[in-house]
Amino acid sequence: MNNSKFHGSSTRARTKILQAYYGHPAKSLKLICITGSTGKAIVARYVHEILQSANIKSAVLASDGNIKASIIHKFLSDAKKNGANYAIITTPAEALADNAFYDLPIHVAALTNFIPSTLKSISAKNYLSAKTTLFKMRPNYIILNQDDRHFADFAKFHGVKDTYTYGVDEDATVRIDDFTLYKKGTEANLAIGFKNFSTATFVTGEPAVSYMACAACIASALKISTTIISTGIANYEE
Repeated sequence: MNNSKFHGSSTRARTKILQAYYGHPAKSLKLICITGSTGKAIVARYVHEILQSANIKSAVLASDGNIKASIIHKFLSDAKKNGANYAIITTPAEALADNAFYDLPIHVAALTNFIPSTLKSISAKNYLSAKTTLFKMRPNYIILNQDDRHFADFAKFHGVKDTYTYGVDEDATVRIDDFTLYKKGTEANLAIGFKNFSTATFVTGEPAVSYMACAACIASALKISTTIISTGIANYEE
């Protein structure tokens, strides 16, 4: 017997048991899953703050490390009990490879970036395979980083309702026009169509520009105004 197939089927069975045990809470929530090599937790926090600013109740489970299926399903159960409409979860490759998100209905699937050089415990090939698992789960909306060098590996995936991109390219849904780096923060000028707006964060460094654009792209898919997007991002403090 193929051990990997046996392991996959056993972990899928375990996630189904967890869903049943907690009463299938994901059916009452809109799941926003954020994956990528870096910045997952920051983007998740940005999106949480944006939803809070829009008076939309949400729960967030944000970690740059691995997340077990048992933690995910308990989190979803607690989110439902607390009346959340959205559940925002960081989605690491290890958890995807272990089927921790198996059979969950994904509303938004977003990618921050794909940087194989950061890998330690998983090969680049397996990492890519795990990451694409999320986008094969038929999310309603897919959010992709058009500036990422591996964009073509993910561009073949399309959301059931729509696909959004962000980056410096003029064709990006959320376009990065310019940015300024400060010692204690970062500012970026973004555009959605002909609508220009500025965002600012206490997060330092150029990657923060991309993280803000990713969060803005997710919020755009949720039909949230640029004013609220800017407010939410500014409200996040590390």
